[in-house]
Amino acid sequence: MEETHYTGSPAMVLANFSSICRKRDYEGFLCSLLLPAESRTSAFALRAFNVELAQIKDSITQKTTGLMRMQFWRDAVEGIYCDNPPHQPIATELWRAVKRHNLTKMWFMKIIDEREKNLDDRAYRNIQELEKYAENTQSALLYLTLEMLGVRDVHADHAASHIGKAQGIVTCLRATPYHCTRQKVFLPMDVCMLHGVSQEDFIRGKQEKNVRDVIYDIASQAHIHLEHARSFSKKVPVKAYPAFFCTVALDDYLCNVRKVDFNIFHPSLQRKSTLLPLHLYIRSWKKTY
Repeated sequence: MEETHYTGSPAMVLANFSSICRKRDYEGFLCSLLLPAESRTSAFALRAFNVELAQIKDSITQKTTGLMRMQFWRDAVEGIYCDNPPHQPIATELWRAVKRHNLTKMWFMKIIDEREKNLDDRAYRNIQELEKYAENTQSALLYLTLEMLGVRDVHADHAASHIGKAQGIVTCLRATPYHCTRQKVFLPMDVCMLHGVSQEDFIRGKQEKNVRDVIYDIASQAHIHLEHARSFSKKVPVKAYPAFFCTVALDDYLCNVRKVDFNIFHPSLQRKSTLLPLHLYIRSWKKTY
């Protein structure tokens, strides 16, 4: 079983978790830093768990290997909820998080199940299929983060559902240039067909108007989810807001893709935002999402 190894004292393990997140989930790393101290260690463990699952698809050549690794984590979660976690630092810290915050097992299982389904290399049939994947991965992460913050509220969950869907859509868009270099396209087929765009058009890096129209339509759906999540923000407990600071990076990407007229291959979209930490700090200071 090829898993990332973390060794040492609890402080060193936490440092390793945060280091992994910093390298592979930079925005999640920054957002986790803004959580209250009593939730931060659990949040880094959750992010490290998500990184482990996310990298499985890109690190395997055979689906069987991916299925075995997903089963390892499914068994690990079962063990965690039976007070018998495997001797694996992420699993051990997640066990502590479950005990500390009374986390819901279903969300962990949804993440694993959906990641496992996604091992198949095929495009989403439609935008709804992409949203379902986002709901069961990104939104599930947010539900768990809310529980870590001690928030169990229907309005916060409703916001998390929409923000998670926006996150999943934006992640799909951002990854498209990388996937195209590997001769793969995962963008919703119904939107591509609507504009008469083939997967080959994306793989060749075409920038015609109909290609940009596909990106516009998909990006617009992410924007709609963010606007909807904000439309009832006054009903969401302020205690929940730190879970939703990921919206800063989503706003940033959607704004930048609009500036380059929805040319998803524009080099500026591949650069890390140096102002993101500042924007996150301002958003946290304003107590909004």
